Amino acid sequence: MIGDAVGSRYGLNHSHSFSGSPTAMSIDKLFPALLECFGIILCGYVAGRANIITSTQAKGLGNFVSKFALPALLFKNMVLLDFGNVVWSFLWSILIAKVSVFIIVCVLTLVVAGPESRFSKAGLYSIFATQSNDFALGYPIVEALYKNTYPEYLQYIYLVAPVSLMILNPIGFAFCEIQKWRNSQDQQHNKLRIVGVVILQVLKNPIVFMVVVGLVSHFLLGHKIPVVMQEFVDGLANSFGGAALFYLGLSMVGQLRKFTKSTVVALILLITAKLLVMPLICRDMVELLDSNSSSPQNHTSLSNYAFLYGVFPTAPSVAIYASQYNMELEVITSGMVISTFLSAPIMYVSAWLLTIPWMDPKPLVTALQNVSFNISIVSLVALVWTIAVMLLSKKFKRLPHMFAMNLFLAQFLVCIGMILWNFIVKQDNFIGQVLTFTLLYGSLYSTYVWTELLKVKLPVTFCRVPALTMGILLIVAESVPGTIDSAFFYGRTQIISTAVVQSCSILLGGCSLMGLSRGTQDLSYQVLERGSTSGTTEDLQPENNLEDQTVLQSGTRGGCINGALPVTGVSTVCVSLPGECTAPCESPHCLLVQEEERLQQAADRQVARHTLLCLLLTVSLLANLSSCLWWLFNRDPGSLYLELQFFCAIANYGQGFISFGIFGLDKHLIIIPFKKRLASLWQGRERVEEPQAALPEEIRLTCTQFIRYHKDQCVQDIVQKRRCGERTVVGTFLGSELVEWLLRAGVARDRGEGLLYGTQLEQGGVLQHVAREVGFQDDSLHYRFTEGGRLAR
Repeated sequence: MIGDAVGSRYGLNHSHSFSGSPTAMSIDKLFPALLECFGIILCGYVAGRANIITSTQAKGLGNFVSKFALPALLFKNMVLLDFGNVVWSFLWSILIAKVSVFIIVCVLTLVVAGPESRFSKAGLYSIFATQSNDFALGYPIVEALYKNTYPEYLQYIYLVAPVSLMILNPIGFAFCEIQKWRNSQDQQHNKLRIVGVVILQVLKNPIVFMVVVGLVSHFLLGHKIPVVMQEFVDGLANSFGGAALFYLGLSMVGQLRKFTKSTVVALILLITAKLLVMPLICRDMVELLDSNSSSPQNHTSLSNYAFLYGVFPTAPSVAIYASQYNMELEVITSGMVISTFLSAPIMYVSAWLLTIPWMDPKPLVTALQNVSFNISIVSLVALVWTIAVMLLSKKFKRLPHMFAMNLFLAQFLVCIGMILWNFIVKQDNFIGQVLTFTLLYGSLYSTYVWTELLKVKLPVTFCRVPALTMGILLIVAESVPGTIDSAFFYGRTQIISTAVVQSCSILLGGCSLMGLSRGTQDLSYQVLERGSTSGTTEDLQPENNLEDQTVLQSGTRGGCINGALPVTGVSTVCVSLPGECTAPCESPHCLLVQEEERLQQAADRQVARHTLLCLLLTVSLLANLSSCLWWLFNRDPGSLYLELQFFCAIANYGQGFISFGIFGLDKHLIIIPFKKRLASLWQGRERVEEPQAALPEEIRLTCTQFIRYHKDQCVQDIVQKRRCGERTVVGTFLGSELVEWLLRAGVARDRGEGLLYGTQLEQGGVLQHVAREVGFQDDSLHYRFTEGGRLAR
């Protein structure tokens, strides 16, 4: 009975005949390979985020990787390529799959997008969905999986990559050129010029150029690199792997800052097309075109390889294309980062499950139950931390954090429900199982609903859907005897009810996103906030900028004389200001510090973070809906459905990881206080150990150069008198203002260099934060120049 129920759930029955065959993948080496790749990417990201390597310096590494290391790698492998082992049906399958996805994305974009950016979106979105990170990230993964079993699979990477670069990308470039032509004032360009520009773009690509040179050399050199060139080519080619991954991490720094609410719909569709649709079409094409393979094992291995290839994330070069055309940067750069990190768990789970040609249904469900239980425990800890942060920061009192708090509580109850289910399902206690199931799936349905309510902001009626659905399910459905799978406790009726809740949530969220893209959603926040009485007065203040801080200009102002200053918001009251503040401010009493804290804490809605949370959870919601529909309409789903089930279990019970990653490390509650404490300890140690330590030569030269050539003009341009106490003023500027001035003056080439320059000025005593609490930051913090390189005491 149990076996029949479980087999029905997963489409597995004992009539299947699977012959035992050796594993086609070296799955044991996959996790170390993923750890190596994403560890190097993380190192690059940390180096860029900490400003150890600026964006200008990173461009040098990028040029080396793309114009020296990668062409050498391509040349080497194209010369040594063995065409005798190539399965051409596989290459045709990947080509057809990529063309299919390209056409689908292109046509849908042309139909849906507005006329002002229709062609640029069609071109760049189609390239995004089809160009994979084959060399930097794909090759190490394929090498780890197939080097010992199918080493010839590695050479497919070099044959498949040119498909996008030489066939599909030129079409995308043509669409971008058309958009550029339509947007230009001079519309006299003819079609021949557009074709010429596209051809030039393709020929200038070092990958395309070196593939052609490598193929020609393959036949001229007799499949062998000359000895005199071999060491030189090997040296450049071997430098590609680590450098490319490190540069990928560098290129991700700051990209999510471009993430906006209006990009959500496009990102959901593009990531779904790249990480879900592409691998499925690749696998299906191989199944169809390679059906006459002489070896069933080779046929299965190729189809699995095609699926894994489709999961490879988008290449960072797509962001370069978007930057060159200055089109769709927000979607492309954010999507590149998100797809890269989403691809890691998908690749690992895919490879693990594809190595299992057959499993008995009962241990399979037990494994799924264990995964859900283990994920729930860790996710529960993450959610306890996240909820504590929301409570301590008091953000739960205002919108949209109020909705997010409800989502976190629902996720918390889901984890509690799964942990209880793991124990209660092993006991012969039907009432306990029903109560635990009600808690588990009532909470899970609530997470589906609250995910979309973060965008809709109309919780009064729709939030009752989970309770209504659970009530109908408990009254109408009958439980499946003997099952331990909570997702199949009430059988087909439960699958249908789950699909209905998910469909309604996605439909509601889609309608909201359409309104959000038209800019109507911010108004709903304001309306709800006016009617909310749960927040403090500070919470309900509008987002003020630092222009509200009273500024004292030279001469008289607002009717006040003798240096008096009008009080903010009271035009008829003047405060006498007898002198200028020269000592470091005490932060509890400094009005500027209070202004900084008020702006940074009270008015921080973190809309981009909420949008990112909605995006990730909506993708998992789409996967869950696909799982339900797959089972309802396909009685023999197969191994890919099994993989989808594991992914859905991780997505459902691991939501706490996403919430923790986005909201668990609150900037003002955790990160900034930690950095302040660390800085104070470090500075105190330096003062004790080296009270008279000399400044490094680089810092001394920077400070001397700035004081001699730039300081007077900088003071004139950005320093303003601001009230810092009841009877004192101080000449200050914002950290972001100094960075912008350095860029305008040509002292710094990018904001990263501007931040480094300001940090050196702060270390040299040329400038200080008004309260000396933090170092120099490219942010809305108040700083002032010191007198003679030392702060007056």
